Amino acid sequence: MSSSKVALVTGANKGIGFAVVRSLCKEYSGDVYLTARDVGRGTAAVESLKKEGLTALFHQLDITDPRSVHTARDFFTEQYGGLDVLVNNAGIAFKGRIVNVSSEMGSVSLSRCSPELQARFRSDDITEEELVGLMERFVRDAQEGVHAERGWPSTAYGVSKTGLTTLTRILARNLLKERPGDEILCNACCPGWVRTDMAGPNATKSPDEGAVTPVYLALLPAGAKEPHGQFVSEKKVQPW
Repeated sequence: MSSSKVALVTGANKGIGFAVVRSLCKEYSGDVYLTARDVGRGTAAVESLKKEGLTALFHQLDITDPRSVHTARDFFTEQYGGLDVLVNNAGIAFKGRIVNVSSEMGSVSLSRCSPELQARFRSDDITEEELVGLMERFVRDAQEGVHAERGWPSTAYGVSKTGLTTLTRILARNLLKERPGDEILCNACCPGWVRTDMAGPNATKSPDEGAVTPVYLALLPAGAKEPHGQFVSEKKVQPW
């Protein structure tokens, strides 16, 4: 088993994920793994970094495929004993960092939900099961064309980010209860409006600029107690 620390970035063959890997290669004192669904694109991204004088490692990972997830889990458990840093752009070790790349659209969508839905998403005791139920309810309501009258906004992307940020808060709360001495920090963040395939060429930030806040959270120093369970934008905690 390797004694090196290890960071893993999902969906990292391009865009914000690739920029996060680039920054971690420069600043992180451990192994950095770039993951992607497509092996060819992932290895090409690693080769691109090598031409910049940076060393990243590749592991195939499709977060929508349970078999792929289990294979990656087993690999990192066997080779490193777990993860020290997980940047989820799409189980963690002692003193680890979990960064879920969300969006301010999640906050905007939440503000457009009915008061009843807002209260449920913001609840300090919402469970994972309750959150899954809410997300499934949105899908059903949207499919039936009744989402607006049942208190939902008209943006699936925004609601998905509401769910991701809420899940982050749940995970953070559970970590405090179940592993209080392990110093694991779990946060969600917004990279900003970044020039990616989805946002297009007119977005205001480059991928490297969009990576600043995710990398900041991934590299929070040992002994840090906060932020934890927060939504962070421009390296500042935002209200939820």
